[in-house]
Amino acid sequence: MEVKQTNDLDSQIYKDARMIRRVVFIEEQSVPEELEFDGSDGSATHFVAYENGQPAATARATVEGDSVHIQRVSTMKNFRGQGIAKAVLQTILADPRFRDVGKFHLGAQETAIGFYKKLGFRVTSDPFMEAGIRHREMKFG
Repeated sequence: MEVKQTNDLDSQIYKDARMIRRVVFIEEQSVPEELEFDGSDGSATHFVAYENGQPAATARATVEGDSVHIQRVSTMKNFRGQGIAKAVLQTILADPRFRDVGKFHLGAQETAIGFYKKLGFRVTSDPFMEAGIRHREMKFG
């Protein structure tokens, strides 16, 4: 497995990230396209994990003040349960460009809270709805 990253919205890496997000969020979870592609991709770094050359999982990270906001964590169905999303998150958490920030936050779908807790995130909010899905804010660092 290899995790690649980009800030270039014309790159194949970004196109692969969009494809994964379209399949997982729009097709599987019925998130409206205008919410999924919210106009914020240009300010984010996009991470994509490839398994045997195939795009398998993605996430984006954006520095917001004194914290890094991790979003759009998603894995293609046929690659779930293999630790690929974990590798993407570990890559983000270890990325040298975020070292000076050191704090991370995300809005986790309630079904994924256990996954994030295993990586060291902690729940910091009451449940809230986003795109019709229950979430909780979580922080790391």
